[in-house]
Amino acid sequence: MGSADARSCGVSTMSSKLKTVHLKLPASTEDLQTLEIGSVVYLSGRVFTAREGIYKRAIEEGVGMPASREDLGSANFHCSPAATIEPDGTLNVGSVTATASFRFAKWLDGWLKLSGCNIIIGKGGMTSEVYRDIFVPNNTIYLTTVGYGTGALLGRGIRNVVGIHWKEELGLAQAAWVLDVENFGPFLVESDLEGNSLFERENAKIAPGIDKLYEGTRPATLRRYGETDNKKEEVI
Repeated sequence: MGSADARSCGVSTMSSKLKTVHLKLPASTEDLQTLEIGSVVYLSGRVFTAREGIYKRAIEEGVGMPASREDLGSANFHCSPAATIEPDGTLNVGSVTATASFRFAKWLDGWLKLSGCNIIIGKGGMTSEVYRDIFVPNNTIYLTTVGYGTGALLGRGIRNVVGIHWKEELGLAQAAWVLDVENFGPFLVESDLEGNSLFERENAKIAPGIDKLYEGTRPATLRRYGETDNKKEEVI
């Protein structure tokens, strides 16, 4: 698709070493088809936060969504924002730091069908199996944050805090915060509509040289719970 066609469906691109896309929300399936894994994406429109508490209440407990699709939007950010409610009721959200998304996999099929979301934003991504089996049939992509320490940077893209849902039921951290954003990012396209994974593609390039890279090194003295000495099994 050329740049003129991209602009007509709400997507614009800029030439650089990394392809950069400015995506207007809500995004159509046609918009998402233009995205390539590894591209940098900035979002403008409506995003809402939802993590374990929301997913469990909506799916497992059968409560349904906390608001309409029109109110929430179709881009779900896995995060707990640094947020406050002022005495006059004013809602403030500053930093928004992503949480690891693999914990949500068991709910995702029901969640995508219920919520109508076609963009999931988080940290670390999923497996290509999850993308193929759940994301692809629901015409959904995954965007990942670009590393630690970007929460304040992302916060600069928040233009308005529209509302909060299920604060009384779940508390500030787990509640659904609805945000209007502009040039919100940067994010990387981790999965596309065909189920390809950026992380798995790059890991496949790195893995053959891992043994040589670590040859002669001693096992780590200090490690996190569950960490392995097999570097090919590390999560990158």
